[in-house]
Amino acid sequence: MMKLFLALAFCVLAANAVEVRVNGENGWYVPQADGTMEWMDREFAEAYLETKNRMEGRNVLNPVTFYLYTNSNRNSPQEIKATSASISGSHFNPNHPTRFTIHGWSSSKDEFINYGVRDAWFTHGDMNMIAVDWGRARSVDYASSVLAVPGVGEQVATLINFMRSNHGLNLDNTMVIGHSLGAHVSGYAGKNVKNGQLHTIIGLDPALPLFSYDSPNKRLSSTDAYYVESIQTNGGTLGFLKPIGKGAFYPNGGKSQPGCGVDLTGSCAHSRSVIYYAESVTENNFPTMRCGDYEEAVAKECGSSYSSVRMGATTNAYMVAGDYYVPVRSDAPYGMGN
Repeated sequence: MMKLFLALAFCVLAANAVEVRVNGENGWYVPQADGTMEWMDREFAEAYLETKNRMEGRNVLNPVTFYLYTNSNRNSPQEIKATSASISGSHFNPNHPTRFTIHGWSSSKDEFINYGVRDAWFTHGDMNMIAVDWGRARSVDYASSVLAVPGVGEQVATLINFMRSNHGLNLDNTMVIGHSLGAHVSGYAGKNVKNGQLHTIIGLDPALPLFSYDSPNKRLSSTDAYYVESIQTNGGTLGFLKPIGKGAFYPNGGKSQPGCGVDLTGSCAHSRSVIYYAESVTENNFPTMRCGDYEEAVAKECGSSYSSVRMGATTNAYMVAGDYYVPVRSDAPYGMGN
């Protein structure tokens, strides 16, 4: 009997040994409404998404609302649409830089990705700050929000293309900044911009669950704008660990963040990407170390001398390619300064 028990135990162990779960490779830990994570096998997840997409299909609208903030209406946003009456009647000024901010799952226009990043950019002078509010992000089911990402990105691109053709929007001073699922929305926006390229996309901890590194056409990719920067803070859990941007930045090695405590769900580290970015816009205080590859960045083995590159700096578009380790503090100011 003991032998049989041991043999059975061995079989169970062997079966489990074969099924090693690698988040983002052979499946995903998918976030649930109650904050837990549930494993979904890759084949099952892809079939599930396909079925869900067929069922929901084109019947489901992707309600997307755009809110324009400028120095003239910082506290009273104007809802804008891709019509001449709407843009002409707004405070949009093509002579000022334009920044789109896009939230992630279970968020809205009132998140820090919008007001925090907006306030940071206003320290640089007048801007056209456009907050993208997409209703499907508030679906309780994460997969439903994932399915909405391409369509939302297309709607962002439609507005950009319209403003460029009819109202003088200059792609060279237009930037799209997205957090989590919003980073992938930014990617789809970039993929759908016509007759030119977005200047910069900033992907703040681009979401990993239900996205594959080996399918760059279905996620934010380094070719979606002239320059794509990724700030990766919860790699391997809620965000990608492998480099997404042309410039990929790994604060504290990119997996977890100091000051976040146990952070079982990763939500603290995941949101730090936005907090760091806003601070980098106002303070330009995140010196970095150049790494040979992302594995060195994750292992924090990129030497001890700082590079000339700062995470989040506007000049990065012209000088940055590669992976960078970013040392950070456990509370604000998070950057190491000079």
